[in-house]
Amino acid sequence: MTTLTIGDLAVRTGSNVPTIRYYEEIGLLPPADRRPSGHRVYDQSDLKRLTFIRRCRDFGFSIDQVRKLIELAATPERDCNEARLVAQEHLASVRKKLIDLRSLEQTLDRFVENCSAACAGGPMSQCVLLEDLFEPGSCCR
Repeated sequence: MTTLTIGDLAVRTGSNVPTIRYYEEIGLLPPADRRPSGHRVYDQSDLKRLTFIRRCRDFGFSIDQVRKLIELAATPERDCNEARLVAQEHLASVRKKLIDLRSLEQTLDRFVENCSAACAGGPMSQCVLLEDLFEPGSCCR
């Protein structure tokens, strides 16, 4: 069986070494085997698991959601609807964030347009964009 150093594992998964150590510390990855020198060594199951974790994180799943998905993957007899529910809840959260981002985009667009129309090129003391930012509640509505 091929073993990997922590650096090799990082390169092969697109992770970084401190993140791998962190995932071990919080239990997403099992503690690595150690060489007599104390260096961590990993096997193909660690590579597969870290790849899974990275993919989950790339999709924005929280650490708790990743933990749940790992648990579900380790118990193949469970109903796949449990994994779907985790993804469905995350999808709802992503959709909410998209709505918030669209609102933020519209507000910033309005700020920029107002500045372009009213004061761009003039003195900073008359900048309507900065005035808008001083107004309470001027974001995202």
